[in-house]
Amino acid sequence: MIRWVRMLAALTLAGSLTLLLSTPAVAQSPLSGSGGVVRIINTDMAVLEAQDVRKDLPCTVTPGKPVLGFDLRFHTGYDVTIPLRDLAGSENQLTILFRVTQENRKDEPAYFVQHVRVPSIDEDAKGDATLSGSIDLGEGSYHVDWLMRDRSERVCSFYWDTEAFLPPKDKQIALAIPPGLAQPAEFEQFNEDPPVERAQSTQPLNVKVLVNFAPQNAESPTLRPLDTAALVSILRRISREPQFGKFSVVAFNIQEQRVLYRQTSADKIDFPALGEAIHSIKLGTVDLKRLAKKNGDTEFLTDLIKTEMGAEDRPDALIFAGPKIMLDEAVAQDTLKPFSADVDYPVFYMNYNLNPQAVPWKDSISRAVKIFKGTEYTITKPRDLWFAVSEMVSRIIKSKHGRNTSQASSQ
Repeated sequence: MIRWVRMLAALTLAGSLTLLLSTPAVAQSPLSGSGGVVRIINTDMAVLEAQDVRKDLPCTVTPGKPVLGFDLRFHTGYDVTIPLRDLAGSENQLTILFRVTQENRKDEPAYFVQHVRVPSIDEDAKGDATLSGSIDLGEGSYHVDWLMRDRSERVCSFYWDTEAFLPPKDKQIALAIPPGLAQPAEFEQFNEDPPVERAQSTQPLNVKVLVNFAPQNAESPTLRPLDTAALVSILRRISREPQFGKFSVVAFNIQEQRVLYRQTSADKIDFPALGEAIHSIKLGTVDLKRLAKKNGDTEFLTDLIKTEMGAEDRPDALIFAGPKIMLDEAVAQDTLKPFSADVDYPVFYMNYNLNPQAVPWKDSISRAVKIFKGTEYTITKPRDLWFAVSEMVSRIIKSKHGRNTSQASSQ
């Protein structure tokens, strides 16, 4: 079986001009043939098999080490630089082809290809062009054979070995990709989740998740993909938990003091709809009404918590998630305490914090969760997410069993 990668490539010209060379998924060119047999032209195959580093087309290839992401996929790839003077002239095209072979599956290599259009470049152009490629891996040891050629059949080739392994203490983590496989890098964060085989129980767990979609840096004027990646991964980890059967989601942004998206008691989280709502965030826009309202952010957060805690739908657990919210005015404990008496389900806070040492103080949600005798988890690394959800599931099941036992005894 052949697995293909989507590669993100950018060609940087002299000055500040950057041309995006990535193309939509339909422009990917899989190498396939009858019966699944890959057909590669003889000259390309000869280069891959020779294992000789060639620089007919001068370039420098820098492989990246596999890094485990919050999506529980090992991400790796390469950067390649080419002097602009070697691309000078009329329009050109670069063809990048590489083969990824797992050491225990040498008869099942995965091939990846991309065609990159190069615009006309002046003869006296200075600097380098830079391109990048990305793939996702399962655990294992791999060998990569890589080549790039232009229309003049000049070739640059390179070869390297790479390993993707979990440390022994993390072996129980279930990765998103089976061992020994290379798969396309996923750049679209809000794709629909594949079906999940739920636990066969008479009463599936019903969880409500309140997510603050905000940047790690509260002063940032934009919400970057890097900011949303971990938050989406937290939601996906929750949505893929077999013990959970019903999901309520409230996505909000504390800077805009706005609920962005709401989904109530659904069989799965609607990630495409959530993505559309998240794209509506405009952190650089200032609402004059909000500016005129003193401590409006504190009031918004207080009302949100009161609304969700007082809602008629009673979840088996309520989960807050997001970066720290440091407000000038803390949420008044006296306002929330009356609600705590009616909360008979566990409350959790998954605090996404890439640098806990930078802001070690408790934030507004942390203080609110404490009122409800909740549990806080700091999510800094992928392993933190995995173990936090595993422990939450155990606590939720135990809590629900305790409530059911208490109700049965009272009857």
